[in-house]
Formats: sequence, structure tokens, C-alpha cells
Amino acid sequence: MATQRTRDRATKRDSEALNDDDMDVGEDYVPYVPLAKRRAEKFSKLVSRKGGLDFGSANQYNNNDGGNRTARNEAGGGDRNNNNGSNDESEDEDDAVATVGPMAGISLIEQSVDIRKAQVAADEQKTDVQKAIEEENKIMAAVAERRQLASAEEISKGIVYKESMKTTWTPPRHIREMSEDQISAIRQKYHIDVEGENIPPAIKNFRDMKLPKPVMDYLKNKGIKMPTPIQMQGLPVAFSGRDMIGIAFTGSGKTLSFTLPLVMRALEEETKMPLLKGEGPIGMIVCPSRELARQTYEGFVGISDLLHQGGYAKLNCLLCMGGINMQEQAAVFKSGIFHIVVATPGRLQDMLAKKAFNLNLCTYMCMDEADRMLDMGFEEEVRTILSYFKYQRQTILYSATMPKKIQDFARSALVQPVTVNVGRAGAANLDVIQEVEYVKQEAKIVYLLECLQKTPPPVLIFAENKNDVDDIQEYLLLKGVETVSIHGSKTQEEREYAINAFKTYQKDVLVATDVASKGLDFAEIHHVILFDMPKEIEDYVHRIGRTGRSGKTGIATTFINMNSSEQILLDLKHLLKEAKQRVPPVLEALEDPTEKYKDMGVAGGCAYCGGLGHRVADCPKLEQQQKTKHGGMSRPNERAGNEM
Repeated sequence: MATQRTRDRATKRDSEALNDDDMDVGEDYVPYVPLAKRRAEKFSKLVSRKGGLDFGSANQYNNNDGGNRTARNEAGGGDRNNNNGSNDESEDEDDAVATVGPMAGISLIEQSVDIRKAQVAADEQKTDVQKAIEEENKIMAAVAERRQLASAEEISKGIVYKESMKTTWTPPRHIREMSEDQISAIRQKYHIDVEGENIPPAIKNFRDMKLPKPVMDYLKNKGIKMPTPIQMQGLPVAFSGRDMIGIAFTGSGKTLSFTLPLVMRALEEETKMPLLKGEGPIGMIVCPSRELARQTYEGFVGISDLLHQGGYAKLNCLLCMGGINMQEQAAVFKSGIFHIVVATPGRLQDMLAKKAFNLNLCTYMCMDEADRMLDMGFEEEVRTILSYFKYQRQTILYSATMPKKIQDFARSALVQPVTVNVGRAGAANLDVIQEVEYVKQEAKIVYLLECLQKTPPPVLIFAENKNDVDDIQEYLLLKGVETVSIHGSKTQEEREYAINAFKTYQKDVLVATDVASKGLDFAEIHHVILFDMPKEIEDYVHRIGRTGRSGKTGIATTFINMNSSEQILLDLKHLLKEAKQRVPPVLEALEDPTEKYKDMGVAGGCAYCGGLGHRVADCPKLEQQQKTKHGGMSRPNERAGNEM
């Protein structure tokens, strides 16, 4: 039986061999190489590559046991022959794979090590300043706002406006025919910096701006004879329909720069085709605080009344802010026709959600103190408000302190924007004499009485928190000083009474938190006292800016002590030097870490908040906002106290 099986197998082998001999074997015949042997060859090549062998030369590999490797280098390059006769074409393909790319012969681990060594070597050649600047760039990239400041509908539909709004206003012929050199000379004379394309020329008088006679009478009654630098450039830009970012020091007339263009647009629309019930408004102004909204509203009413008395159409204005009963605006709502809305973000969002009015015809939007509004946490409210616009609008942003980060973020909502800057963004008003005194914490409230004797009333006192405001008011009343106060915990009636009593000189002193620091115009204030140094240099600039307005000189006295952070004191030191003010010895003694950047020719200051005495890595504002963001809380004494 076994013999028979053996004979059968032999016969089968002979038959197969005969068939193989009968086959027509071509020159490109490739014998079969077992999978195990092919894997062993590939493993051998990888081991050789790790050892640094050059696969560009002719190497011969023998894989007898699937794991042992024998290599022979043949001069001139040639074939790779295995003991079992490997495929030449397959070997050529393997060679092609092995030599792809300049790093093909090096493992990923070794490449990573080489990259790290190169980075270390490059870092060793960099100075500490260069390393710090790179780190700052990383921080700014990490905190950069990547969400566009636009409505959700525009973003979702991909709506992008390519051209600015068109208006019928044009400057006079002699202005249009001015050469670029003449226009540049005017801007240089008044320290006006502009950025953008096709910027309208600056105009040095109101007559050439084509304002109607009642408006000119209004300006004359206010004692305004010629435009300020921000008005010279800002008004023509706004009249032309261009989107704009306006930056100028406190008391420079920014409010008039955005109210007059809106009045003229509303007047033109009402003259061409009067509004019907439910069609308004034509434009709106959004303010961060109630007091600022009330002040802006009163300005609109004053201009509108004079226009109506001069025979022009009646322009209605709606005040929309928290803390007031909307029955005060019942007459406006009853008529259903209002051309202008002045509002705070929270109440405006609420009224739009309730469909009290719509923005179908609204083509003008201005955000006053725009950077402060975004800092206070109103960004989402602003986005929601933008979603109610149906068509393109002219957007204008104004502030005295607008860091580059806010400017870059704001440009996402603007179309071909023009940036108008009078002086450095965040610089103090040069008409304010800044005095800084070191006063111990327990002696500050007593020293107030001495400071009040520097100038006649009215005097404005700022404190950081509400308890200090109440304590100061009580102390001054006990000393016989006529004093009122405002802060976020007071009712709207109490706040308005305090502001009106102070403005009409019924009271000599107003004690306030930062609710009174943003944009409020107290024309006759000669002296501002900062009971404590604020936590951010931007707040300091806004506080002292309540005096020295409209070209008048004022005094700002600031109390500092060990409770003030070193970063804010360094910012104050640089601000005083920039304004050529006296720097007290306690500030001169502070070591300035930014000096090394000046030696390298690097521009000083923080790119995030604009402070001159620190860099981004030490920015107190950034640190506070990061804590607020992670804690999910609003900033204290601001959002809750100012608007809601």
C-alpha cells in the first residue's frame, strides 16, 4: 500500500516536471518568493538603514534564517541576490521606496531628536528679549478673538459686504481739489493719523461740512467755533458713509463726531420720504452706561429741537436703557415714529426681542466707548443686536482707549474701515495736570479735605468700590461738604438726581465708581481726585479725563500706596513721562523691566491693553479676564452696576 502511494507521488512529480518543461518561460518570468522570506528581507533592510548603510550603493542581503543578515557591498552598484533567487524588479521597487525624501534613511525618532537639537541650538543664539517677544506673540495668538463680530445670519449665509455705504454728501469743490500734500499737511499739523483706502480729506471748519443753519446755531450756543482734530477728520469720514474706528483723548469732542452724521442722515431720510408708524429707527447709538446714554440722548434732543424750530422736519429720539420706566417714552412709542435710538446693550436687546421696534430701515450704528463695552462682557449682546439688522449698515466705533487687539477684532464687523487716531490710543489728555501722591491707606480719607482745597468746586472723586464711595460721602457730609454719590447699587432716580445736582452746581462734590468715568461730560470740573489707583491703566485715563475738557486745563490728584500693584504703578510712571508730568520719587525708584526692550529698539508697552509699563506676559487685564472666563462670572462693579 505504502509502495503504491510512493509510486503515485513519483508519477505526479514527473508529470508536473514535464509540464513545467513544456511551458514557454519568458525572460520576464518571476519566480515565487515565500512571504516569510520577503518579510525577512524587509526587516534586514530596516536594520541596515538604522545602522546608517547607504541603500544607493549595491548591497547584497542573504536572509537564511529569516533573521540573520549578511551584506556585501559591490563596487559600481548592481543586483541584490538572495540564496533563493529573489526578484530583481521587486528589489528595484524596494530601493525606490527606501530612497524617497531626504530623510528616508533616518528613523522618526532620530529625526525628532535632530529637530530638538536644532531648536535648542537656535534658542541658545537668541537673546532673552527675542525669546520674550516670541512668547508674547504666542500669547497674543492664543487670546486672539477668532469669532467674527457679525450677526449669526450673516456668518451662516456667508454674507460679506465688499463696498461701503453710499451717501449724497460730498465736500465742497475747493476741498475735493486739494492735493495730497495739502491734506497731509493739515493732518500733520493737527496730529491726525489715518489708516485705510480712499480716505476723505480733513476739513478745518464746519461751514465746509455743509451743516444746516440750526445746527450751526447749536454749535455756536455751545461755544464751539471750530472742529477739534477728531472732528476735522471723523465728520467727513462719517458723512461719506465709511465705516470707522475713531480714537482720541478724553474731552476731544468724539460725541459730536458721531451724533451729527446720524442727525443729518435721519433728516435727509425724513425729508425725502417721511417715516410711517413702525418703520424707524434710521440709526442708533449704543453706550456702555446709563449716564452716558442719557447724556447722548439729551444732545440729540437739543439738536432736533433747534432743527424743528428752524423749519426742518421733527426728529424723534428714543432713550432705551435699564432702570427707567418706559412710560417716560410713552409719547414716542404712541406715535410709533422715532428716527434715532440711544440705548444700553441689555435693554436694547430686550426691546428687540419683544419686537417693540425693528431695525429693517436702520443703516447707521455707533458704539461709543466700544472697547469698554466689550471689556464689560457685552460682546454677546452686541452680536445679538447685530442679528436684527436686515441690510448693510454703517458701523462706527469710538473710544479714548482702544488697544490694537480690540481694533483688529472690531475690523471684522467693518467694511473698508478708516482708522482715525489723534494721539496714541490710551494716552492721557495733555490738558490735565497729573499729580500723584503717596498716602497711607488709613490716612487717605482725612487727606481728602486738604486736596479739596486745591481748587474751587465742583470736584469729582473716584473710588474703586461702592463701600468706599458711601464712606467718603458720609465723611464729607459730616464735615459740611455738599456731596452726592453714584454707584451701581443705587436706583436710577438716585443716580440721575446726583448727576443733575452736580451738573447744576447744587452740590460741590460727586463721589462715584467707574460708572461716571466713561464719556460723561462735566464741562466745569477743575479737579478730579482718584481715591485709589484703579486696577487697569485704561480706567485711570478715563477717570482723569473728566477734567481738562474742550481745551480747558484741569488737575487730577491720585493717591497711591503699597496696595497698588507694581504693574499698574509702572504703567502710571510711563504715562506721566509720556505727558511730560512730574514723576514722584516712589515711582522713579521702581525698576522698569521694559528698558531692555528699548535697548533692542522694540516698541514698548502691552499689545493687549496698551499699558506702557509692562508686556503681555505680565498684563493684569489679561490675567483678570482669563480668571473671569474660567470662573464664568462677570466683572465686578461693572456689568451689574453700569447697565443691568
